[in-house]
Amino acid sequence: MTDASADRPLKVLVYSDDVNTRQQVILALGRRPHPDLPEVEYVEVATEPVVLQNMDRGDIALAILDGEAVPAGGMGIAKQLKDEIYECPPVVVLTGRPQDAWLATWSRAEAAVPHPIDPIQLAESVVGLLRPSVPATS
Repeated sequence: MTDASADRPLKVLVYSDDVNTRQQVILALGRRPHPDLPEVEYVEVATEPVVLQNMDRGDIALAILDGEAVPAGGMGIAKQLKDEIYECPPVVVLTGRPQDAWLATWSRAEAAVPHPIDPIQLAESVVGLLRPSVPATS
């Protein structure tokens, strides 16, 4: 018997008020950030209410939130998600600069990646967080 969920794409929410930031994230990760993972389906979001709607649905595997987004920054949203959603999926926060990593810790995000986005650093963070959510295959 095969596990059908292993074939389904992983949904990754990408939040930023800036379409260019969302595109940079998607281009950096691609359709399959690692051969061991299923394909990724991106859910692009530009506003906080839509982030909350998508996260409440329960089918998001990981959220990437822009800490520099306005009016609602990704770090505040990350903290709200972690406080309000039982077994909240992992969150990666994009910080304005490396020195802002402590704010990501406050937000309870599992990882922080600074702007400008380094595709290798982002992929390593995302793959490390998604890997445990994928059933092992033999």
